[in-house]
Amino acid sequence: MSSDRDFVLTPNPAAGPGAWTAAQDAVLSDAAFAEARATITAWPGYRPTPLVALPGVARAAGIAALHYKDEASRFGLGSFKALGGAYAVWKVLLRTAAAKGIDPNDRAAFAAHAGTLTVTCATDGNHGRSVAWGARTFGCPCVIFIHAGVSEGRKAEIERYGARVVRSTGNYDDSVREAQAAATREGWIVVSDTSYEGYTDIPKDVMQGYELMAAEALDQWPEAELPTHLFLQTGVGGMAAAVAAHFVRRFGTARPEIVLADPLKSACWLESIRAGHPVAVEGDLDTMMAGLACGEVSGLAWTVLEPLADAVVGLADDAAIDGMRLLAEGRFGDAPLVAGESAVAGLAALMAVAGDAAARAALKLGLEARVLVFGTEGATDPVLWERLVGRSPASVGGRCG
Repeated sequence: MSSDRDFVLTPNPAAGPGAWTAAQDAVLSDAAFAEARATITAWPGYRPTPLVALPGVARAAGIAALHYKDEASRFGLGSFKALGGAYAVWKVLLRTAAAKGIDPNDRAAFAAHAGTLTVTCATDGNHGRSVAWGARTFGCPCVIFIHAGVSEGRKAEIERYGARVVRSTGNYDDSVREAQAAATREGWIVVSDTSYEGYTDIPKDVMQGYELMAAEALDQWPEAELPTHLFLQTGVGGMAAAVAAHFVRRFGTARPEIVLADPLKSACWLESIRAGHPVAVEGDLDTMMAGLACGEVSGLAWTVLEPLADAVVGLADDAAIDGMRLLAEGRFGDAPLVAGESAVAGLAALMAVAGDAAARAALKLGLEARVLVFGTEGATDPVLWERLVGRSPASVGGRCG
């Protein structure tokens, strides 16, 4: 279903009412989340990120309420991924120390152990920055692989945390394979947010960390009634799965409508939902939404989202750029916000479908709808952000990330 060439809406015929299954609980559970929450909230510098009301945008979209979870200030790293990669590094160190009988409370022994491990991953930018930050924080070496489309600004930000950065040829999925090959050859440990056959424990830890922002958003929710809709950007799907899991475990069949947002240039979720099974999207995946430029869904995320995602919206790059500008200029009278190009796909999907009667009906997006979106990054590449928006992040008054 589509109103024009700027977006494509694909409903998910497999979506169910929200029963939480044993298979899903093996991916994301209350017990594992409790551990992640206790750990991350004890880190120096932790504080919940803001949940920002956007009543002007809500009026323009013809809905009752819209709230934007602004991750631009998360641990000073500029994105929600600070919650996942660093937590997964910590869990790697705990597991490997336990295998050697090392007590994490023995600081000298634990630090010596950390120094013997090298962690690595492939990244579009933000996950690699989180892994590098976690590695520096906990004292282990780090090598990060980036693909040809990652900007020099994002490369420099990763290097700022002490990681060695290797630029590979090809797209994101090629860099994933190169990181795994190097890890196998060198004895490094891959800390990826993408699961694949035989590799699931660490991506579970990453996703479990992401779930904290969903819990924060619910704690902060100011409306008398819960959200009716979640619009969630995808990538490999780890963030969307974590948020959806938290809502479904808490509310079951009273869950919100869950709408995924894919760039049309790397629409692996759109194509997978259409097919009813994971489908790899090939090519250079050259979307402006670099953090979402993924050609293959995470198997773990598929287990969670395949029966829960009610629809997928595929977006043109221009929709994301307009979303950045909309927030930066406070177009409908709301306070201006700085949001990166991968942060606004959920918001852009809402605005795209809001003007289309058939799409609104398909998504049950009525005048009484209360929508929650997640602004998953600030201006993590300020030079690119200024080129896209036409002004500097500092001129908006928001954090660059």
